[in-house]
Amino acid sequence: MMKISDIKNFKEDEGKIPFDVVAVLKGIQVRTAKNGSEFLMLDFGDNSGSFSTMCFYGSQAFSILKDAQVGEVFEVSASTDFYQGRMSPKIDSVRKLEDVEIAELYASLAPVSPHDPEKMRAELETFIEAIEDENLRATVNYALESTAGDFFTSTAAVKMHHAYMFGLLEHSLRCARMASALAPLYPDIDKDLVLAGTILHDIGKVVEYSQGLAVDRTRTGILQGHVVLGYRIVRRAGLKCGLNTDLLERLEHIILSHQGEPEWGAAVRAATPEAVFVSNIDNFDAKMGAIEAAFAQDNSEFVDVPALRVKVLNAKVIH
Repeated sequence: MMKISDIKNFKEDEGKIPFDVVAVLKGIQVRTAKNGSEFLMLDFGDNSGSFSTMCFYGSQAFSILKDAQVGEVFEVSASTDFYQGRMSPKIDSVRKLEDVEIAELYASLAPVSPHDPEKMRAELETFIEAIEDENLRATVNYALESTAGDFFTSTAAVKMHHAYMFGLLEHSLRCARMASALAPLYPDIDKDLVLAGTILHDIGKVVEYSQGLAVDRTRTGILQGHVVLGYRIVRRAGLKCGLNTDLLERLEHIILSHQGEPEWGAAVRAATPEAVFVSNIDNFDAKMGAIEAAFAQDNSEFVDVPALRVKVLNAKVIH
């Protein structure tokens, strides 16, 4: 049985190569062709990557997949095919796996961070300990503890960046690293506040996203979004830990403004030096994460990165 990453290594000029893969149904849309017949737009994935394809009315696969739910797992028999230069396998048949089969294969299906989660958590805790203000440090710890551990296992997105288990931890840690490294260059920035802000800015995502093989936005996530959800978590923690009014308002503002622009999901634009600092660090790591994710899915010379609205050169620098 192949992994999706193996399939991605096939080239268009090699012809049609049959393969079998076990994959999670990540997305499904019913479309209507010009001749009036239905077809399915499908996204499948495992812990090594994903692919998109189409399935047409009248096939064995269509009859099974038309009523399928996102998150279900299938054994897919297909052959390599390409559409506009991208891998788009032709599905021959599918079989839905039973729960007992899925349990045995779970680790191979769930995308996870390439980094050791225990080491990431330990490093993040050193940044928390570096926060000198006792009440602010307590606020960060209380907010994280209030997620019942979900902060340390959650994804950071559905698709865009760090879209895998432990992705939120990885993204938050990378932001904290940058904050710690860059803060000394700007002496007027409050280092405690930017450390707290980078660690907590996306904490609302533990509520916004469901967990499991097929991550999606929850009902609450759709209706409120992680910015508002994070604000509520942080405000509750700050009040509980006796954070003074000025620090709490500034920390809340970082959460509310970190998305940068209202059209990107920010409740307000960043209006303190610390909020501008955190927002730009978050944006930088999100974009670099989007490049990493795109490169992991496509080994072409130039890879489309939707978050950047441009194709990015995917080749090592030659010295």
